Amino acid sequence: MASDDTVSNSVKDSVASNDTAGGSKKAIVVEGGAMRGIFASGVIDHFLERGYHEFDFAIGVSAGATNLTGYLSRQPGRARTAIMEYARQKEFFSPVRFVRGGHMTDVHWLWHYTHQQLPLAEFVGDMELYATATHVDTGQAHYLPVTGNTVHDAMVATCAIPYFYRSPVTVNSERYVDGGVADSIPVRQAWNMGADDITVVLSQPLGFRKKDSQSHWLLEKMFAGEAGLMNAMKFRTAQYNESLDFIASPPEGCRVRVIAPPPEFAVSRLCMNEKKLVDGYDMGVAAASTYLEELYAPQPDLRIVSVA
Repeated sequence: MASDDTVSNSVKDSVASNDTAGGSKKAIVVEGGAMRGIFASGVIDHFLERGYHEFDFAIGVSAGATNLTGYLSRQPGRARTAIMEYARQKEFFSPVRFVRGGHMTDVHWLWHYTHQQLPLAEFVGDMELYATATHVDTGQAHYLPVTGNTVHDAMVATCAIPYFYRSPVTVNSERYVDGGVADSIPVRQAWNMGADDITVVLSQPLGFRKKDSQSHWLLEKMFAGEAGLMNAMKFRTAQYNESLDFIASPPEGCRVRVIAPPPEFAVSRLCMNEKKLVDGYDMGVAAASTYLEELYAPQPDLRIVSVA
């Protein structure tokens, strides 16, 4: 299990090095996206059903991180229940409460209520887990090692969407918000941490590119007192698309495998439609099944040119 210290303060130099002197490392990176995390729930549950635990470490963002806790604790269905049942309750999502000055999405309630109803079991195995969070003062991505001592604070921090969750979350005396602000898809960080075989679970179909916001003036108004965070918000689109570019064209010696929703995936960030969520979960299961089938498919002997 990892120590409780922050692994890295910035994603900017994450392609600068890759230490694989100790041999090949496999990592899984899971994107967030609030309710879109239902797709990753299906992926993780199928991995658990098939007993697939071949990664050395995992990095999750927001809902991606909470999904991964159920992977390490070997609790299939836990994240699905949290999204399908608890996240659709008014205690989590409440526009009325938000208008009155409260949280739009109360991630503290959701995480702790889930833990109350479905207690998180101890992590099994040696796979390390890191939760991506955005440091409020610097605007940089921190990768928080998730242990039994830090899991509750880390999960709330990585999910705390700025403005929708009114106050930053304090971990080890540092203030954090949603990791998706600074590093939505930490595939470059996985490479920098020594992984050369990286599986990325996305929350958007292949071909998606994030469009730049035309409301920078609004960001400046909303986060005027937090220069580092405001800067990260402004560059979020560029950072996101750079991660997609890394996935499409990884460095020499790096293999990236992608599990992404199909084009018909209809779950939005705050989708509350039960059928869409069920369908999204089933799409995750199907995508994971295809992934494993391709992974274990027999490879042809390329030395055999012809059998005639």
